[in-house]
Amino acid sequence: MKRASRFLPILLPVAVVFLFCLPGNFWIAGNADAQEKASRSLPAAEMQRLAQFYAGTWDYTEIYPKSASSPEGAQNTGVYTSEAGPGGNSLVNRFRSHGPVGDFEGMLVMTWDPKEKAYKEYVFGNGFTGAIIETGQWEGDTLVYRGEFPAGAMKVEMRNATKLTGPGKMVSEQFSSANGAPEALLVRVEATKRP
Repeated sequence: MKRASRFLPILLPVAVVFLFCLPGNFWIAGNADAQEKASRSLPAAEMQRLAQFYAGTWDYTEIYPKSASSPEGAQNTGVYTSEAGPGGNSLVNRFRSHGPVGDFEGMLVMTWDPKEKAYKEYVFGNGFTGAIIETGQWEGDTLVYRGEFPAGAMKVEMRNATKLTGPGKMVSEQFSSANGAPEALLVRVEATKRP
C-alpha cells in the first residue's frame, strides 16, 4: 500500500489532466463530425460552376499564329478530359496533343481557394519540371487565369482566357509577355465536346 501511495502525487495530476482533456477531446471529435457533415455539402458553388463549364471529353485544335519559326503558323490536334477530383473539390484536366509544333502531355488541377476568393490552377507538363501556379476569376462568362514563372533571366507572365462559344464549343486563348513587354497570343485552342 505504501508503494501505491508513493506514486499518487504523480498519478493524480496525470489523471486530472486526462479528465480535463477528455471533454475537450469529445468536443474536438464532435466538431470534426460537424466539419465532416458540412464538407459533405461541398463542392462549393464555384466548383460546381467550374465542373459544368469543363466536365467531359473534348477534341481540340491548337492554332499557333505565324511567327519567325513558323511563317505559315501551325496546328496540333489533341484530346482532353475533365473530371471532378476527390469530393468534387477540384477539377482534373488531362490533355495530350501532337503535330508539327510537338507532342504535349499534361495535367491541370483546379480548385477554389475561399481565402483568396479565387480559383487556383496547378499546371503540370512534359516540357517542364514542377508546376506553374495560376490564379483565376470569372470575367463575365470568360474564365481568366493569370500566372508567371521565371525563364532564365526573364520573367514570363501568362494569361489564359476560356469561354464557351456555343453548345459543346469552347475557345481558349493563351497570351504571354516577357519582362513586361506587351502580351502576344501564344496559342488559340478550339474545342468540341464529345456527346
